[in-house]
Amino acid sequence: MQAIVPLLMLGFLIAGLVYGLVARTIRSDKDVSAMASDSMASMGGYIVLAFVAAQFIAYFSWSNIGMVTAISGAAALKSIGLTGLPLILLFIIVSAGLNLLIGSASAKWAIMGPVFVPMLMLLGYSPELAQAAYRIGDSTTNIITPLMPYFPVVIAFAKKYDKSVGLGTLIATMLPYSIAFFLLWAVMLMIWMGFGIPLGPDAPLLFDAETLKP
Repeated sequence: MQAIVPLLMLGFLIAGLVYGLVARTIRSDKDVSAMASDSMASMGGYIVLAFVAAQFIAYFSWSNIGMVTAISGAAALKSIGLTGLPLILLFIIVSAGLNLLIGSASAKWAIMGPVFVPMLMLLGYSPELAQAAYRIGDSTTNIITPLMPYFPVVIAFAKKYDKSVGLGTLIATMLPYSIAFFLLWAVMLMIWMGFGIPLGPDAPLLFDAETLKP
């Protein structure tokens, strides 16, 4: 896996050179250099965006703002003592909000999982339900958070068709889709819970909320 990048580079380079020589679009090493320069010139906008995004993410991670916000929000939600559909809906909202602050899905789950999975189990909800609710909130706001690693890639491709596309344009364009998916999937989960259909092989009620026994 460590060699996958140079292997891919060599594969495409050899194929491109063979095609260029056979088609006679490449006649010397100067043609190869000029073609490589033209290709990298189109990546200029992405490189600048990636650099700025990397600095932003690095400072965000260094300040621990995302982690502090996540832990504080989890503790506040746990102290409210809600149960049932309002609790799951609020958990989805918290997950969606944290996704705007922490780009890594695994990092968010590492923070929220140890808190919310045991809490929901003690209230009688399976870990599958907790993760389904988390994934709804996490996935629906991916396209509107600048912390998503592929955000600069999306902007770079969009600029090929519209030079005026920027951060605000992409967020404004995708915001209606983000809200629509959030509402649709949240309602689907609420209906699923309302009918008592388990999300996994285990029964939906793993613990009795009063005796805390299986």
